Parts: sequence; C-alpha cells; structure tokens
Amino acid sequence: MKNILVLGGTRFFGRKLVELLIDQGHNVTIATRGQSANPFGDKVEHVTLDRAKKEQLEELMDNRTFDLVYDNICYSPNEAKAFCDVFNGKIGKLVFTSTLSTYEPNGVAKIEADFDPYSYDIRMGDTTDFTYSEGKRQAEAVFYKYAQFPVVAVRFPIVMGEDDYTERLHFHVKRVAQGEAIGFLNMDAEMSFIQATEAARFLAWAGEANIEGPYNATATGTISLRALMDLVEEATGKHAKISLVGNDDIRSPYAIPASWYMNNDKATEAGFDFTDLTSWLANLVRNIAKQYA
Repeated sequence: MKNILVLGGTRFFGRKLVELLIDQGHNVTIATRGQSANPFGDKVEHVTLDRAKKEQLEELMDNRTFDLVYDNICYSPNEAKAFCDVFNGKIGKLVFTSTLSTYEPNGVAKIEADFDPYSYDIRMGDTTDFTYSEGKRQAEAVFYKYAQFPVVAVRFPIVMGEDDYTERLHFHVKRVAQGEAIGFLNMDAEMSFIQATEAARFLAWAGEANIEGPYNATATGTISLRALMDLVEEATGKHAKISLVGNDDIRSPYAIPASWYMNNDKATEAGFDFTDLTSWLANLVRNIAKQYA
C-alpha cells in the first residue's frame, strides 16, 4: 500500500486511474480545482487548489510526503519548475502525463528518442506563452533537469472513450449522423489512439514499474482517417460528407496534414501488454453512435 497523490483525477482517464488505485488498496489523495465534484466520496482525501499557484502546492505539502505522484494537469515549464521546487525531497516518484504532441506530425512512426527532453532548450513561461505541444515539451525538459526524484513522462496519443469530455470522436459520429460536413486535410493520414481504461491502466503500471524517462503509451496499430470514417458510416448508417477545405466550425479535431502516430515497443519490452486498436475501436464507435440514433 502506498500514499499516492493525483493532481487531477475527477474526469475521464484520470478518474479511471483513481478508481484503479483505490481498488489496489492505496491511500489516495486527489488535488483539483473543485470544478468537478469528487466522485469517490470518503474513499479519497480531496484537496481543492489551483495547480498553477506555487504557494498552494506548498500548503498541500506542508509536513507531508507521498510515495508516488501523478500529475495529469501540468501544461507549462513554470508549473513543472514550481512542482520540483515544492516536491523535491518529499516524494518517491512522479508519473507525468505528456503527449504525442511533443512530436511533429510528419508521417513517421514516433519513438521516444524523436524528442529528447534532456537536451531541449528550456524557455520558462506560463501556459499562455506556449502552444499545448510546446508547453508539454518544456514541462518535460524542466522535470528532467530539476527533479530530484524519478520521472516517467507518459506520452499518450488522443485518448478515446464514451465519457470523453472533449467529445473529439463524438464530433465525427454526431456530424455524420446529422448529415453535417466534416473538414479534413488528409484522409489517408494514419493516427494512433488509446482507450481511456487502457490509459489509466498504463499510468498505474508506470507508477509501479521500475522505469523512468519518456514512454510512449498507445494501443498497437494505426488507422487512417478514411478507415475511421468508414467505421462511423457503418455505425450510423449514414454517408459522411467530407470536405478537404472548410472553416473551423466543421474542421475535424483529427485534421492533420500527415500521419501522426507512435511506436510502443519501449513500453512493451518493459512489460506492458497493450491492446490492439482493432479490438475495441469499432465497438466504441458503435456505442457512441447509439447516442445520436
């Protein structure tokens, strides 16, 4: 049994992670802004704080230590540096949720060495100073420079699930079901994905495994956007209206110019067993389509 802190944890795969940790018998504390209700009741300690305010992190950690921390809500180098300043000497390990977006979409399968946070030029700043992808690159670089504890940076592709609050897959299913156009840049571009339950399972494993450094975490296999829309058409019984031009109102959240996917060999060789993308994606699309029937 470990004392574990989860920054974030009331929604989507963060919530599923906390559920796993509780089931495993750990003492879990979640720290959130309080905008979403605590779904776990007295099974966890719930602390309300602003992740971006260092003094609130200091208050949280006053006379406390944790064996393991999950940070799902760090988006900038300033936030990463404040974390290191506060948590150095007080935790055993950090698992940081990073992203496929640390890599450029250039049609090549990405391995961890394609972005090296250990040698990346650090530029301090807040979330408003960077794009999402650059903010995550900078956060990784800061953690690996300043942390005095082991850090695992988990690089996820787009996470999918029926309860995805971003509704990126839902966007496609809904628009096809309602006969509305969707804008893409390249229908032959291939992407990788991971299901929310598997993302949570990987985070839990990363906390327990004797690993550190960057790790790609994705379901095995890829799918082209054309093939994905075929699944949507099959599930809805409707023909998709595809536009290769268009404004932001119709543009797909998956509108990428070239294939953008990652290789999971490093994590597989370390002992994690990923699902195959084809084993669950069609069923997920069908379940979402039921919402718009």
